[in-house]
Amino acid sequence: MARFSIAHVTPNWFASVMGTGIVATSAVTLPVQLPGLRQGALGVWLLASAMLVFLLTATVLHWVRHPVAARAHHSDPVMAHFYGAPPMALLTVGAGTLLVGRDVVGLDVAVAIDTVLWSVGTVGGLVSAVAVPYLAFTRHQNPADAAFAGWLMPVVPPMVSAATGALLLPYLSPGQARETMLLACYAMFGLSLIASVVILPQLWSRLMHHQVGASRMVPTLWITLGPLGQSVTAANLLAANAAGTLGASFDRGLMYFAIVFGVSVLGFALMWAAIATAITVRAAVRGLPFSLTWWSFTFPVGTCVTATAGLAVHTGLTALVVLSVLLFVGLVAAWVTVAVRTAWDSLAGQRAVPQVSAAAATVEAPGAEPTAVPVPAEALGAVRTMTTVG
Repeated sequence: MARFSIAHVTPNWFASVMGTGIVATSAVTLPVQLPGLRQGALGVWLLASAMLVFLLTATVLHWVRHPVAARAHHSDPVMAHFYGAPPMALLTVGAGTLLVGRDVVGLDVAVAIDTVLWSVGTVGGLVSAVAVPYLAFTRHQNPADAAFAGWLMPVVPPMVSAATGALLLPYLSPGQARETMLLACYAMFGLSLIASVVILPQLWSRLMHHQVGASRMVPTLWITLGPLGQSVTAANLLAANAAGTLGASFDRGLMYFAIVFGVSVLGFALMWAAIATAITVRAAVRGLPFSLTWWSFTFPVGTCVTATAGLAVHTGLTALVVLSVLLFVGLVAAWVTVAVRTAWDSLAGQRAVPQVSAAAATVEAPGAEPTAVPVPAEALGAVRTMTTVG
């Protein structure tokens, strides 16, 4: 197996930045703050920032040195969906800069950095939300049983923009600027929510009729928690930071909506988490091979931490405080496990992601026979079999 190299940089690697950054933002938004927690969050944010810079640089070099392989990613009906990961990585690190990075760079610089990362990440996320479904509708070959949770990846970034954009609202001038930002965030909230509602039944149907499929795909089931937890987080952050933007009556209405919507969606998220846990344990007993799909255990769970934390603050319920802390403990345990395994496999000369066979050059759909995808010779080292990350 080869070491990490520029030739094998794919969009799904940015999920490691998402999973690391969400640990920092979750830590500082917990309703219970313990000694040393903020300092720990700062260290994790610095790590996520360094990872982001490294992967952005590696991606640029990949496009320069291996343009054919880089261009082949969008032709892969699995990998193409993970073009949503880079925008979310930018947005996650940007939010962390404003929440905890300010301790190092200062508030003014933190706001400026977050503004840039939010702007670039939002544009990239909106592009992925349109371009990837377009490719799936017009170019990719998707069998009837091809649906998997990775289909959510390109449509979730606007929801992350809605949640992280809420953090910038207090720093905008009152009036048109703040109102435009607020309504734009709600528009992206709706865009992502409705698209997710369209995709989730397809995933449920595939699981019902074709079952779980290959064990390496099991971690991707956790991606489903991403739009669920992030939508609750966005609703609560927007309500909390919209004060005075649209008037007192709107302020109360948005808060009522955030609580009722949040608790309702949280119920489904907990049900799905229970199902995903049971399936994951079943797969682990039978043998769950490590791959980059394991990062699906981090960011989606982190969104549930920020979701329950927001609800805990707005409702004052002790049960939600306890739930947010328990989820955070699970998030940290998952992050440590996945981060160590990823680093070990990379540094020890093992690839966390299997390479597509040069003889077959196929992409395997969940529960289906391999589907042939034309891949240029140079791309054979980069396009992978089900290398999905959440």
